[in-house]
Amino acid sequence: MGTWDIGPFDNDTAADFADDLDEAAAEEREPMIRRVLKRAADPADCLHTPDAERAVAAAALVVAQHPAGEPTCSTYGPSEPLAELPADLRTLAVDALDQVASELSELAEQWAEAANYSKWCQDITRLRDVLDPPIPPQEEALFDI
Repeated sequence: MGTWDIGPFDNDTAADFADDLDEAAAEEREPMIRRVLKRAADPADCLHTPDAERAVAAAALVVAQHPAGEPTCSTYGPSEPLAELPADLRTLAVDALDQVASELSELAEQWAEAANYSKWCQDITRLRDVLDPPIPPQEEALFDI
């Protein structure tokens, strides 16, 4: 795994994906992100590491455009601006991140053997929670039974 940190673009595959986005025409970027997320969201049998790494990077780009998201701050991320991404990519990104963190993911298996596994899991969860926030527990009853 050509990985130097836990960020979405901190591996060779994701950095190459960012370069591909920068080299693509503006109208080709959203379809590229969509293809990456679709491939990860519905793997045939297992989610291979390169597909998972690209999916995390693509999901980070979707998160960056969400009102509650943060911009991608990586020297290895895309340098060209992205047009506004369609809102339906948020659901697709959640599905992709769920697969990235699942037992079917080679990337999750590789990170499980690394010292920074819990931090990597937190980062995946943070991305996912921006797109699909957890429902907080209700503290008081809405009505008496």
